[in-house]
Amino acid sequence: MGRDVRRVPANWEHPKNEKRNFIPLHDSFPYNEEEIEQGLREGWLEDNPPHYGCNVMPDWPEVERTHYQMYETTTEGTPISPVMESPEVLARWLVDNNASACGEMTATYEQWLATIKRGWAISAVIIPGKGLVSGVEWSL
Repeated sequence: MGRDVRRVPANWEHPKNEKRNFIPLHDSFPYNEEEIEQGLREGWLEDNPPHYGCNVMPDWPEVERTHYQMYETTTEGTPISPVMESPEVLARWLVDNNASACGEMTATYEQWLATIKRGWAISAVIIPGKGLVSGVEWSL
């Protein structure tokens, strides 16, 4: 859980609900066969494969994944940035807009760029003598 860069098509618009809030999307289908059977039996999953009513990110062909978007993954996943054409442009946008690296913590251009190139960062870590540090800062 933390921050996750996703490769998306240039025209990707993350879905929103009727109140214009982002709908969290799982990175992939989160349940195994046993959990599906239990969910169907108990009614917390729908009977409509392949995703049984779960909101899942589309699985675009690699050739269509030309752009970048930063997501928070503390929930199933909602974007914290617009779709950008390169890691450098995305890192610059995150810095210029004081994007959250974790809670109220922000990050430098170098920290965001390293996270984008790695693809993810955990939420935060506690460092003796320094305290709580965002995963974006810590993993540089």
